[in-house]
Amino acid sequence: MTHDLRHKSRKVMDGVSRAPHRAFYRAMGLKDEDFSKPLVGVATTWNEVTPCNITLRDQAAHVKEAVDAAGGISREFNTISVSDGIAMGHEGMKASLISREVIADSIELVMHAHQYDALVGIAGCDKSLPGIMMAMARLNVPSVFLYGGTIMPGRLNGKDLTIVDVYEAVGAFTAGKLSEKELYDIECAACPGAGSCGGQFTANTMACVAEAIGLALPGSSGYPALDPGRVEINRQCGEAVMRLLAENIRPSDILTRKAFENAVRVVAATGGSTNACLHLPAMANEVGVELTLADIDRIFNETPTVADLKPGGKYVMNDLFRIGGVPVILKALLEAGLLHGDCLTVSGKTQAENLANVVIPAAQDVVYPANCPISPTGGLKILYGNLAPEGSVVKVAGLSRRVHRGPAKVFNGEEAAFAAIERQEIVAGDTVVIRYEGPKGGPGMREMLSVTAALYGQDLGQDVALITDGRFSGGTRGLCVGHVGPEAFVGGPIGLLKDGDMIVVDAEQGILSVELSDEELVSRKAQWKAPKLAYERGILWKYAQEVGSAAHGAVTHPGAKAGELVKA
Repeated sequence: MTHDLRHKSRKVMDGVSRAPHRAFYRAMGLKDEDFSKPLVGVATTWNEVTPCNITLRDQAAHVKEAVDAAGGISREFNTISVSDGIAMGHEGMKASLISREVIADSIELVMHAHQYDALVGIAGCDKSLPGIMMAMARLNVPSVFLYGGTIMPGRLNGKDLTIVDVYEAVGAFTAGKLSEKELYDIECAACPGAGSCGGQFTANTMACVAEAIGLALPGSSGYPALDPGRVEINRQCGEAVMRLLAENIRPSDILTRKAFENAVRVVAATGGSTNACLHLPAMANEVGVELTLADIDRIFNETPTVADLKPGGKYVMNDLFRIGGVPVILKALLEAGLLHGDCLTVSGKTQAENLANVVIPAAQDVVYPANCPISPTGGLKILYGNLAPEGSVVKVAGLSRRVHRGPAKVFNGEEAAFAAIERQEIVAGDTVVIRYEGPKGGPGMREMLSVTAALYGQDLGQDVALITDGRFSGGTRGLCVGHVGPEAFVGGPIGLLKDGDMIVVDAEQGILSVELSDEELVSRKAQWKAPKLAYERGILWKYAQEVGSAAHGAVTHPGAKAGELVKA
């Protein structure tokens, strides 16, 4: 039986009873001949709240042209996106992780309500990438993901800059190491135009994931937002989704256990963002693949770091693009036997077929061969212990000091910690503890880039450790341990700490512990009382009621294990 390209839209468009529905489409310019064509949703996070997304409307226009030329009817719609950078360091950051769920849910609702047959999703800022890919997995219609592209690096005094340099400059200014004029010059130079943050922070990490997992076309994630070549790659995405529709290739055919292992590999090999340890389990949840922190840690431990990317390394995404983009990293892993080459991708070919003609260029030091890596293990490490029975995560890429033992300085919230840093109350050897910032307790699990960058700006980045049940920006560097679980708000051990408790962080052995007896922890737990949630209404309250632990991706629904949510 021939596959029905209109397997969903037929329910909306065909028959006498659907005359009112067709009337609405006629109002939008459709003609009689269009009603026999499949409907393809083109979802973008275009907005003017962040430079990451400001080009996406133009990019969607090229995708739509290609869909329509290939015999489809494109229907563009938008969803939200939050700027992590602009939300950073204040109450607004509580909205960031929550936006991932809103993005996935809103795309699901539009696609389900209008019964579109296929989907192209275009994303820019951090949470929009996993949010769109989660929706694709959940909907399971032929889908292609497209990253909106990285920003070009800023330039000042012969040095490339990223947004992290601005955050760290704030700390340096506070410590008297930079003048106000020097800070102003860095602020003005760091972000020269449209695109997502340039280093291997969360957006670029998840863009690499999109190719490694098979939802993005080979090479599509490397193009800077303003590169002229984007026009052609955008059109290729429109053509690709129509091929997938014709061949009935769906996300469930692509998002296999092996594909998720490939995705973890690329995070490990590039020194990627710790946020991947939230987003990959959440994506796996959508298709019923169990991906645990232990699974992730195993892959990190056996995967070399081959890409020298900021914040731990020297280069930005544009440098990787200039030597061939993400396929170069994937080819290095494939040649080392570390990539499942038989995984299907949205090109209609396997990873091995996609990479057959890719060559790792000589005379460059952005991507190293896997047999001569930057580090023999991946850029992240999972830590367990009596402070993190559910686990925690630290980025070790570029980290020279991986073991720390020091007294706790405990803060109930990011603001209190940042104020102490501004007052220069943190000294070498301290262990900064920021709690009640978890998925439920925040709510929303804020990132701590303002705090970690301020520590680096005061030259304390390698001399203190920081642990939190919140999370970190992909731009964070230093011995910073996030996602500590269980979180303080539900009675996790991090909520029992007191100033002066001796904390051990060992990113070599994978240990996060406090030098207290089990009896003392039990005694403190008996005296502990859950605080009142800071929000009593609205989406922050609702999220706190629904969200699960960071160890399982901070998801808000049971996923594919509970059955098919949207029937094909």
